[in-house]
Amino acid sequence: MAKVKRSVLMAGMSGMLGRQLVFRQMRDGRTLASVTPDFSNRIFSPGQLTHQSRFQEAAAYARDAAKTNPIYAELSKGTTKNAYNIAVSDWFKPPVIHGIQRLDGHICVDARDNVLVAKVCVTILDADGNVLEQGSARLMSGTLWEYMTSTAGQVIVEAWDLAGNVARQRL
Repeated sequence: MAKVKRSVLMAGMSGMLGRQLVFRQMRDGRTLASVTPDFSNRIFSPGQLTHQSRFQEAAAYARDAAKTNPIYAELSKGTTKNAYNIAVSDWFKPPVIHGIQRLDGHICVDARDNVLVAKVCVTILDADGNVLEQGSARLMSGTLWEYMTSTAGQVIVEAWDLAGNVARQRL
């Protein structure tokens, strides 16, 4: 792949030239030139087919989400990515729970995502696995979420992102 810089001849070119070269315009104004790919004898592995299927699901989500969730457009400003690209990456990356602490009547959760943690749910179970209490935590600052409780038991935390991915962790 070649990068074309300040060429009067190549400026603004895009598409295929003589079935041998492909020119592509990038968002930042660069022109890329590459050899035409040949996929005529390509056989996809089961893993590749699975990934293609997952990517189709991500693309379907991103087409709508890039228009309806302004945070994707906001995060794309000043980068070479657009809102659609950010939404696709959000679909593929679930949130991560970095820590859970139980302190004097409240549970603190550190949950992060590449775009946004939309909600954090806390469930408290007794020794037999029955639900004693369940509810949503509230965002305190940055990545810290807090849930107020006086119930003792096993804690299960779920963090959700905008794409619907969920991370679960027990304390």
